[in-house]
Amino acid sequence: MSDGPIDLVQQLRAHLHSLGAAGVLFAPRGEPLVIARPAPRAEVVPAEEVAPAEDPLETRRRALATLAAEVSNCDKCSELFSTRLRAVFGTGPLDPEVAFVGEAPGYEEDAQGEPFVGKGGQLLRRIIAACQLPSAQEYLLNIIKCRPPRTRPPTMAECGNCRDIFRRQFELVRPKYLVALGLTASRLLSGKVSATALGALRGQVHQYRGVPLICTHHPNDIDADGTGRLKRETWDDMKLLLRTMGRDVPAAK
Repeated sequence: MSDGPIDLVQQLRAHLHSLGAAGVLFAPRGEPLVIARPAPRAEVVPAEEVAPAEDPLETRRRALATLAAEVSNCDKCSELFSTRLRAVFGTGPLDPEVAFVGEAPGYEEDAQGEPFVGKGGQLLRRIIAACQLPSAQEYLLNIIKCRPPRTRPPTMAECGNCRDIFRRQFELVRPKYLVALGLTASRLLSGKVSATALGALRGQVHQYRGVPLICTHHPNDIDADGTGRLKRETWDDMKLLLRTMGRDVPAAK
């Protein structure tokens, strides 16, 4: 036995302290004891990785490259597929001020794989320069992408085979204005396929899928004309284009 008196208060305090350390809280008589439990640890959920937004312009560039690859393998026109050297898709920036549309590639275009690189293409670039349009802001393409044998005019069936390709290319390039070069391109883009002469389509602003369209002579026809008449008429058409664009018309040289 202990030699000194028993300190009951001190023992009670020690007992309560040990209960508290064990998680048992003291409660007055009549109320249930509450056993404190440690709070559950919050589950750490890793943040979901969000892919960076893709550049819409780059998306269109890739789609255009995919379409060009599709064209290079197209064999809908068996004669053209068997005689061409390469498909001629188009060249120029996206969102150009103007797209110039011919009917079909020629000999030089077939050899190099780019539109308007022959003599007619050189004349077209001089016409563009005379209009004082922004440098390298035009897109060049043709209605069909393969050279017909002996550079004959394309048939309506051949143009029809390329219709969807042209539409998809147009929707990806998104030009603000269109210039149709020659009767075939002018008839197809204006929708007036029964027109038998370019004169019936010139001098007015047509629409192709909501985009203003001007019809004029093909550079090859201008080059072959010895009278100068087609050159003068083409300049009149370019002045109409510039006025439609809201641009100043340079003095003729």
